[in-house]
Amino acid sequence: MRISVVIPAFNEERLLGRTLQAVQQASAAFLTRGWDREIIVCDNNSTDATPRIAAAAGARVVFEPANQIARARNRGAAAATGDWLIFLDADSQPTRALFEEVARVIEAGRAIAGGCTLTMQTSHRVARWILAGWNLLSRMGGWLAGAFIFIETPAFRQLGGFNEALYVAEEIEFTQRLKRLARKAGRPIVILHRHPLLTSDRKVRLYGPGEHLRFWWQALRAPRQTMTCRDACPVWYDGRR
Repeated sequence: MRISVVIPAFNEERLLGRTLQAVQQASAAFLTRGWDREIIVCDNNSTDATPRIAAAAGARVVFEPANQIARARNRGAAAATGDWLIFLDADSQPTRALFEEVARVIEAGRAIAGGCTLTMQTSHRVARWILAGWNLLSRMGGWLAGAFIFIETPAFRQLGGFNEALYVAEEIEFTQRLKRLARKAGRPIVILHRHPLLTSDRKVRLYGPGEHLRFWWQALRAPRQTMTCRDACPVWYDGRR
């Protein structure tokens, strides 16, 4: 068994080293089983030390010039050689316990893909409420958070990867297509919850309430136009780190 951990990264020099260290430590869950593991960092046209940090940590670095999360994930997946893919955001830190759960799901052989609940260290009360709401929705509806997705590689290839027309919510659209495939294959999507993924709170620290409200108001008024326009999604793409 071979596991490919794919990490899209755009100007992530501040957090990527910590993430890669966490992945290396968590990967003991796979290595003690005699499985192989590779780490692929897709440098999404960074202007900082992101690719150097990734290479120094032993990751395989690939390059995607178009600054878009969906393209970066797809480019990393195209280079992957694993039987299963784990998509992980560059500002998130998995634990060995989480990877142990993933390994047990893979060993059981029933699920086609999965995700996990999220946690963050933040003093922002609204952010905690929103995260709790997302975790509940994720567990009840089987929705995958883009910060952590694991999927059998043939299933990912069959789906054609993430939708490159979308600059945000690509994981939601991906989950919709994956659910149809899962029903057809008779294999469920699982949401792990015993060991949530620690992810950064920077979106609530670096962007004010007005910026978030403007985005969501625009997204509600014109969802397709907003989600397919990079300039309409500054919280994801303006480079604040």
